[in-house]
This record gives sequence, structure tokens and C-alpha cells, in this order.
Amino acid sequence: MIRSSQDVGAGVFLIALAVIALWQGAGLATGTWSQMGPGMLPRTLAIITGLCGIALVVSALMSDGARLERWSLRGPILILGAAVAFGLTVRPLGLAAAGPIAIIISAFASAETRWGETLLFSLVMTGLCLGLFKYALGLPIPVAPWLIGY
Repeated sequence: MIRSSQDVGAGVFLIALAVIALWQGAGLATGTWSQMGPGMLPRTLAIITGLCGIALVVSALMSDGARLERWSLRGPILILGAAVAFGLTVRPLGLAAAGPIAIIISAFASAETRWGETLLFSLVMTGLCLGLFKYALGLPIPVAPWLIGY
């Protein structure tokens, strides 16, 4: 008997996510522990995700928990929209603009957003991402082509 339908739902979702990841990564070579291939990390993460899903389902059968309630599409749609907006704006506008745009769009996913903190967070995270990806790792990511030309 299911005693926590919310945990069952989450567990089934994680198991499905793991199955899809294993299916999509099936063509990648795993390699060995000493010479890891491109499929090692995705396969390992998929297996760990599946095991967590199984653990959630088993625990939902053994102990009481929260019932599955209705949920809104607002959060998932806005988070997905933020990722799409980042992808569409990072080349033409640069990371300096695309980072805050994505964070601000994703902030609309919650009704409890504090806009002052969100703006500060977007600026700090964008600065950290610029420092890491552009300068520390030397990746060819445009900073602000509309402002400084690169």
C-alpha cells in the first residue's frame, strides 16, 4: 500500500529520468576507471539518479508521508523559459546580459521572490560566471559585444 504518494511520484519521475538518460547515452563509450570515456559520467549519474528514485519508492511504501497535491505549471515553464532565453541571448548580447536575464526570468517562477535580492544575486552570479568561464577557463564566450565589442 502506498503511504506517501508524493514520494512515489518523485521516485517514479527520477526512475524515468534515469532510464531516458541511460537510453540517450547508450551510444557513448564508457571507457575504464583509468581512462574514462565520454559516457562514464552520464551513465554513473543516471544510475545514481535511478537508485535514488528506487529508494524513494521503497520508502513511500514503508512510511507515511505527504500526499500528492496539485501543482502549477508556472514554475517549470518559467525555469525552462529562462534556460531558452539564456541560450538565445548569450551570443548576441553576451554573458553580461544573458546571465541576469535568465536569473530574472526564473525568479518569476515563485510568488515569494524578493526582487532586490534577486537583482543582487544575478549580478554576483554573472560576475562569478564571467570570472570562471571567460577568464579562468578561457572559454570563447562573448562578454558584452553590444558594449565593449567582445
